[in-house]
Amino acid sequence: MKVKQVLFIQGGGNGGYEADAALAASLQAELGNNYKVHYPQMLPDETIEDFAPFWLNQMDKEISSVKDELILAGHSLGASMLLKYLSEKSIRKNITGVFLIAPPFWSGNEDWVQPLRLQDGFSGKLPKDIPVFFYHCKDDDEVPFSHFTTYKQYLPWATFREIENGGHQFNNDLTLVANDIKSIKK
Repeated sequence: MKVKQVLFIQGGGNGGYEADAALAASLQAELGNNYKVHYPQMLPDETIEDFAPFWLNQMDKEISSVKDELILAGHSLGASMLLKYLSEKSIRKNITGVFLIAPPFWSGNEDWVQPLRLQDGFSGKLPKDIPVFFYHCKDDDEVPFSHFTTYKQYLPWATFREIENGGHQFNNDLTLVANDIKSIKK
C-alpha cells in the first residue's frame, strides 16, 4: 500500500510551531504507518509587515514538493491560510481532502488584517470536488466559536464538526480529524 501524504500547517504566534508539534504528532500517531505527516516550520514571526505572502509562497513550495496526491490540514492561522491559498491560487496538485482546525475568519478594517482576509466570493473559488472539513471546540478561548458558524454560512457544502471541549489546542488530540482523513476514499 502506498503511503498517503499529509501536509500539516501550524498555527501562528511566537511558539506556534512548538505548540502545534503535539497536534502534528497526535495526527501521525492516529493515522499510523499508512500516512506520512509533513510538518514544516512556517515563518515564525508574524510581526514582519505583510507576512501573509511569505506563508502562501512557503505553502506553495511545500505543496509542490510532495510527489503524490496530498491531504492538507492546518491549525488556526495555518488553517485560515490554507483556505486563502486554495481560493486564490491555481491548484496543480491532486488534493484529496482539506481539514481545517479552529481557523479564524479574518474580518475588520485594520491594516494588519487585510492580507489575511479571504477575497469576496472565496467560497465559489474553492474546488468543489475536494472534501473540506472544519473543526472547532466550543470552549476555544483564542478563536471564538462564532468564526466556525461564519464559515458554515459561506461553505454550507463542507463538513463541520463541533467539539464540546478541548480548547484551542483540542487537548492535543486529533483523533477525530484522523478518523475523517481515513474515511476519504480517493
